[in-house]
Amino acid sequence: MTWRYARRLSILLFGLLLTLSCSNKTRTLNLLVWEGYADPSFVQAFEQQNRCKISASYMGSSDELVAKLRGGSAANYDVISPSSDVATSIAAANLAAALDLGKIPSYNQLSSQLTTSPLVRVNGQVYGVPFMWGPNPIIYDTTAFPQPPDSWSVFWDPKYKGKVSVWDDLSTVYMAAQVLGFDRPDPTQLYNLSDQQLDAVKKKLLELKPNVRKIWSTGGELTNLFENHEIVIAMGWPLNTADLKKADFPVGETIPKEHTTGWIDHLMITAGSENKDLAYKFLEYMVEAKTQKLVTDKTHYVPANPQAAQFMSADEVKALHLDEVDNYQKRIYFWQNVPRRAKYNEIWNEVKAAQ
Repeated sequence: MTWRYARRLSILLFGLLLTLSCSNKTRTLNLLVWEGYADPSFVQAFEQQNRCKISASYMGSSDELVAKLRGGSAANYDVISPSSDVATSIAAANLAAALDLGKIPSYNQLSSQLTTSPLVRVNGQVYGVPFMWGPNPIIYDTTAFPQPPDSWSVFWDPKYKGKVSVWDDLSTVYMAAQVLGFDRPDPTQLYNLSDQQLDAVKKKLLELKPNVRKIWSTGGELTNLFENHEIVIAMGWPLNTADLKKADFPVGETIPKEHTTGWIDHLMITAGSENKDLAYKFLEYMVEAKTQKLVTDKTHYVPANPQAAQFMSADEVKALHLDEVDNYQKRIYFWQNVPRRAKYNEIWNEVKAAQ
């Protein structure tokens, strides 16, 4: 064997070993999602089935998600969970990939009320699958409110000075607009407020600030505010209610007479994902009825796949309003695309900055 032949053989063997090493490497699927959407109780099974690792980062608002995607971080993530207020703009900006629904067999099981929505359809293509939906309810400490508060206006009651928390999100702008009656007779006006209406909303929110203990950014932050008895009432998520109940905190949740805004969360694959095949498997897994049941156990959100109900008790079905979906949805004004989102954010940032 000549030295040249031996050298060539050693190079070939090294390349083979390198190929085998790379092929055995565990793949990582990177998520940028809402809290509760990557819980080990349902994610671990996917990791085991697909010999991969799920790495999740959590967002505190829709605007945070959009800022990260537009700021050049899109390639860092494979799957995102935009809500109905920004899903359309993300699809239209080509930040997400158009989906081949044939690779998501359970898509046909999802609620037709959600799949027929135009939110994630651009130029005839579908960019997201509906995953979970729900309201932004009033959450309250039942020791301070033996009876459920029946109006958002209680947030402005002077006796709750320093005991209120609101979300660092445009939902708080929508809520103030509801208190001012700008959603009547047309709830979609919440997402199309005029300059004059936005000025009135700003004034109303500035009047609220003495009562606000903290503007929360993450679900865990809000849960801690209640557990530490820093606040007695807030706008929150059903996830907060579920977590506080698990901690035996005296918590209540209600949708007041003005109704509330809510969201339809979608799962999307980013345009820059290099793991699209694995991402498709993840989307399919997450909208399967059995997984949807596990997600509701963690979040207490309503599943997009109504077949999840077959794995629930009668009490669970009732708690999630799956026995009265139509009536329940009438009390929720689902987020829509906000054409003047920059102006809304300008108003909200001015409120936060005010002393």
